[in-house]
Amino acid sequence: MDCPLHDSLLRIHYKGMLLNDEKMVFYNTRVDNNGQPLEFGSGEGLVPEGLEMCVRLMLPREIALVTCPPDYAYDKFPRPANVPEGAHIQWEIELLSFEMPKDWTGLNFQAIMDEADKIRGTGNRLFKEGKFELAKAKYEKMLREFNHVNPQDDEEGKVFLNARNTLHLNVAACYLEMGECRKSIEACNKVLDASPAHAKALYRRGMAYMSAGGFEEARGDFKMMMSVDKSYEPDATTALVKLKQKEQEFERKARTQFKGLFDKKPGNIAEAGVGNRGDRMLSENQKNEDKEDSDGDKEFLEAEDAPPRMGFLSHLWPTGRRFFTAFGLDRCSIL
Repeated sequence: MDCPLHDSLLRIHYKGMLLNDEKMVFYNTRVDNNGQPLEFGSGEGLVPEGLEMCVRLMLPREIALVTCPPDYAYDKFPRPANVPEGAHIQWEIELLSFEMPKDWTGLNFQAIMDEADKIRGTGNRLFKEGKFELAKAKYEKMLREFNHVNPQDDEEGKVFLNARNTLHLNVAACYLEMGECRKSIEACNKVLDASPAHAKALYRRGMAYMSAGGFEEARGDFKMMMSVDKSYEPDATTALVKLKQKEQEFERKARTQFKGLFDKKPGNIAEAGVGNRGDRMLSENQKNEDKEDSDGDKEFLEAEDAPPRMGFLSHLWPTGRRFFTAFGLDRCSIL
């Protein structure tokens, strides 16, 4: 591969400048790093996102001049002391070389598990730093690689299953922190489909259900968790207390939101609505009549003295006429 598109070990020289009139240089690896290049792993959140995105598309020995807005520079990354907040940045980057990740082909099972532990450790670090998207990418990469791993005996199968379940639950934790509760539940289900009595998966799915408002489902998971593994009983008890608090908070918000809506009887609400609407329409009719009066139309004044015309249905159903009159529809031709 010519470009380090996938996660790789990268070596670069770069010079960072503020995008202002002076083009002030705030860091230069050739000066500030004793002339040594910067070496880092991509996909690990070790450099600003904009810088890493550009290096992934470069060829070895290529030099690029990159302009980056604050969101992809240092507003979401630890800023050097001499870089102000909201600063646009220009980087002059040279990609010296890169190394692709170790190919697992030909590795024995234990070597594969060791490599997996290293990558999972990187994901755990990113999770603790709050970089949930990057952490999730590491876990999901491992799950894709696991599709090509074939344990040779029962012992290896048990180790492999535990490692894969842990990765699925780590993905679920990332989704939960990102607010994507349904995807978190789906990740937990991948574990529970194979191991229905997996206590940690029940706990994590219960937390996801609780965050999504599925209180009954969450309660069921927490109770089942206690029944399958007594060692998780303190965690389940704490979760049930939190669940009860969430339910009470939800009910309190609902009462506040709909307060007074059902205080009146349905008939009273309907009458109030009809009355308000009728008053509004009668008021509009009165305004129209006042406007016509001001025009001084002689024919209209003569017609005003005449008794109102009554339709056939008005004679047969006087009550109906009063009903439509209340809505300002007394001039309707059907009556």
